[in-house]
Amino acid sequence: MKTKLMISLLLAAGLVVACAEMNPHPMDMDLAVQNAETKADHEALAEHYEEAAEEMREKAQEHKKLLRQYESKSYLYGRQAEDLKAHCLRLIDVYEKAAQENLSMAKMHRQINTPN
Repeated sequence: MKTKLMISLLLAAGLVVACAEMNPHPMDMDLAVQNAETKADHEALAEHYEEAAEEMREKAQEHKKLLRQYESKSYLYGRQAEDLKAHCLRLIDVYEKAAQENLSMAKMHRQINTPN
């Protein structure tokens, strides 16, 4: 009985760790945007948004690879192949739009003229 409980607890802990965000947000964005006064502050925000855009592009590329796998070997996935392809297409769209929005935010922060 104790062994089953211990295994269950370890599995639950593993699940919690696996679901935790591996790359927590490096800054409090609300606070960073509110406190941005100098050109350097806005430059740091722009760089942050550009990094986020690159992460979104990478995720889109990962899903494009998965989509190619699902398309080329749909016979491996049976009836789920169409659902998997639709899921990838949706995520690709979401990640690409997020990348565009992050780049737009970066551009806006770079254009803000504040005294140093």
